[in-house]
Amino acid sequence: MKKKAVIAMSGGVDSSVAAYLLREQGYDVVGLFMRMGNLSGAATADEPRARSCCSVEDAHDAERVAESLDIPFYVLNFKGAFEGLVDYFCAEYTRGRTPNPCIICNQTLKFGKLLRFAGDIGAAYLATGHYARLALTGRRYSLKAARDGRKDQSYVLFPLSQEQLAHALFPLGEWTKEEVRKKAGELGLRTKAKPDSQEVCFVPEEGYGGLIRERMEGAATPGLIKDTRGRVLGNHPGIQFFTIGQRRGLGIAMGEPYYVVDIDPVGQVVTVGRDDETLVSEFLVSDLNWVSIKKPAAENFRAEVKIRYKHRPASATIRPVKDDVVRVVFDEPQKAVTPGQAAVFYAKDTVLGGGWIKRKTPLSAPSTPASPLHRNSKVSI
Repeated sequence: MKKKAVIAMSGGVDSSVAAYLLREQGYDVVGLFMRMGNLSGAATADEPRARSCCSVEDAHDAERVAESLDIPFYVLNFKGAFEGLVDYFCAEYTRGRTPNPCIICNQTLKFGKLLRFAGDIGAAYLATGHYARLALTGRRYSLKAARDGRKDQSYVLFPLSQEQLAHALFPLGEWTKEEVRKKAGELGLRTKAKPDSQEVCFVPEEGYGGLIRERMEGAATPGLIKDTRGRVLGNHPGIQFFTIGQRRGLGIAMGEPYYVVDIDPVGQVVTVGRDDETLVSEFLVSDLNWVSIKKPAAENFRAEVKIRYKHRPASATIRPVKDDVVRVVFDEPQKAVTPGQAAVFYAKDTVLGGGWIKRKTPLSAPSTPASPLHRNSKVSI
């Protein structure tokens, strides 16, 4: 009897080819499209047109591909759960952090809600079009970087548990993007030349600022822009509209490039500095998830650390601070270490674990939870 596998089909070329590969590997494949929002694809007063994902065109493309592969296809309404993800995204900016909703989506929607649905229909596995690999060593699953390092997505999968990984399939882990597009062309799939999504799927074309204004009306508090010596350089409309490393849109003229180097949600202060002032040597990481290894003993260890999706991992020492917090100390300072983003620890191509970057300096008052992964989070997804 064939093992049943659900494939999350987004209407893109990656999940289309992943569905084909599953079928060729002998799985009983079921295609699912997650309806996250306004499926009509048209802008409304409540749901401005997003850049990508969840549109009627995407659903139509996914359905046509499923038909061509002769696999069942269903659309699931995840709109309610997705609203919690958007709320988290907006709330993080009001806390002075820069969120990564793709990581939360993978953990709580795809390998949470969707995986549970797969189990309900008797499917042993949930597959996605992510570029990542899995290996089973003894009784523990290891998450590994994809063969195609340019497309590797292991970073956004770091919070997955052993139980989730046990039911995960990543058919594209050994494929390059060029090979995927070539195969889609050979199969005549309608998604063969479809461009990759480059932005957060629910952010409107005009940027995330408009989304925050709409979702969190009245939440923005004007404040001061200061340099690293504490001199006042100007005013800002709200910390929500800034992120660490940002250069454009600061509203000040300094005669040379200045960047956001710190955001204080308590004092509502945005601190800016020169390029070299964006460099950070060490920072704290909390809400840890150990993926390919068990929780390390209370000893320092070495790793390559990635602090955002497109960051090249940098050599560092990981120093345990307390039960669920470590300090990362880079060999060479790195630019724009950003609270709210993930820090993921690698040993060559293996994801050891990771967590969420905290502010590099303490606040005068305790901050709110770092993400929906935090045990005290009130975000509902």
